[in-house]
Amino acid sequence: MNKSLFVLVCLLSNFGMLFKSLAQNKQPNIIFLMTDDQRWDNMGCYGRPEFYTPNIDKLASEGVVFDNAYYAVAICMPSRVTMMTGRYNSNHRVGFVAPDDYTLSQADFSKSYPAMLKKAGYRTGFIGKVGFTVTQETTRPSTPKKHFYKENMGTTFDFFAGSETRDDKGFVFWPENDTQLQDIYKPGRENSGRTLRTGEAMQRFIDTQPKDKPFCLSVSFYAVKHDANKDMYMPDFEQFKDVDFSVPNNYVEGENEKLPKVVKENARGVYLHRQRTAKQEQYQRLVRRFATQGYSVDDQVGLLIEKLKTKGLLENTIIIYTSDNGRFQGTHGLFDKCLLYDEAVKAPLIIYDGRMDATKQKRRENALISSVDMASTIVSLAGLKPTESMQGKDITGVLNQTQDMSQWRDTVFMEDLFLVDMFKARANPNADAINEKLVSENKSYRARGVRTKKWKYFVYYEHNPKIEELYDVENDPLEQNNLATNPEYKKELKKFRKQTEYLYQKAIK
Repeated sequence: MNKSLFVLVCLLSNFGMLFKSLAQNKQPNIIFLMTDDQRWDNMGCYGRPEFYTPNIDKLASEGVVFDNAYYAVAICMPSRVTMMTGRYNSNHRVGFVAPDDYTLSQADFSKSYPAMLKKAGYRTGFIGKVGFTVTQETTRPSTPKKHFYKENMGTTFDFFAGSETRDDKGFVFWPENDTQLQDIYKPGRENSGRTLRTGEAMQRFIDTQPKDKPFCLSVSFYAVKHDANKDMYMPDFEQFKDVDFSVPNNYVEGENEKLPKVVKENARGVYLHRQRTAKQEQYQRLVRRFATQGYSVDDQVGLLIEKLKTKGLLENTIIIYTSDNGRFQGTHGLFDKCLLYDEAVKAPLIIYDGRMDATKQKRRENALISSVDMASTIVSLAGLKPTESMQGKDITGVLNQTQDMSQWRDTVFMEDLFLVDMFKARANPNADAINEKLVSENKSYRARGVRTKKWKYFVYYEHNPKIEELYDVENDPLEQNNLATNPEYKKELKKFRKQTEYLYQKAIK
């Protein structure tokens, strides 16, 4: 090789390295995908291939799958606010029931991850179920009849297509002059379903994305919650209609006598189980429908990834996939969520980073992660500094394997502030007095607790006397043997009582 050619090759090599470095330093696009009520194990990559989710499984095989992710709170409204703001439920106090039934103020929403990325130059979008209300000032109750999304969220989101709970009720979108968005959500449109409409809106957002800006798109699917025919894309039901799904070993047919009395007599999940999953045939019917909706979501995830590839965006895009809470589906003799057993509080979490070297992805991660970490992490991935109000950890070091795991947390904090009787009284002006009466009558099953890799502890702290549950989840993953009254575990009980109170006090500061 002559000298001139050698110099040219060196220059080209240096330019290539410089270009790669610049590309890696470019702000990434971030897509946050959240389903509604999708239990962590209702997909192939978490060990149940009967739930046919090929696109999510492929994303998982090329990204990082978290096997120890947990919700800080396992019911939709407070869970969504926790992930957007990075604050615990007892801190932001946005929930369904008094006394923690506040809306989210514009000042607090301005510290959420979408608002921060918008201020940093990102194009921001939101599609799907909002699930909480933003108001100019914090108000009560948290579920007003009108939500005024454009007035309260219009400065944060450039692109919006969403509603409180269903896309056929109170739906709002902008830009209002986008004729394709108008067609997607045209009333009475045939051969459509809420999940397909959400997918088409995702495609529209990508198609309208300027080339010179990064974007952050938050998508909140209405699925897999609700299971009427109108909630499903019925052609997808065909492949599941005759499937016999496996039944978890802690499924309880009929009543579960092991549940605490206060739960058996008062929790919504108990009577919903009687109505919906207490018989094997009921369980199979519902799980087939959950699987159908999971597949419909999976199909839209696949189409989204293909769109990103076509547009040349995937290599600079981070995709986060999770849900807002789990669901019991008959396990523990319960149907609902909220309560602090793993079927409700364990989260699916998959993160794919198109910029990351394959050697740091294509793996499963065992670190303890909390849903409160989502806001800090998204902000950090965008190259920004989390706000002081964000209480979660930035997990980017865990993602790229630079975190000293000896310094990582060994415990996550969880809480459940929901009472169904208070939900029924949510519009009552005397809600606080009703709440005090329920507590004084020993009908409260509000709980808080901690989860480590080996232990689960929680306490029904408003009950008198307090009721405690302690499980060795390493040896008893289905949480069948409550050790709280076993004198052999006094040391562990004392430790986790103290830890729960410590983390709660940190959460409310």
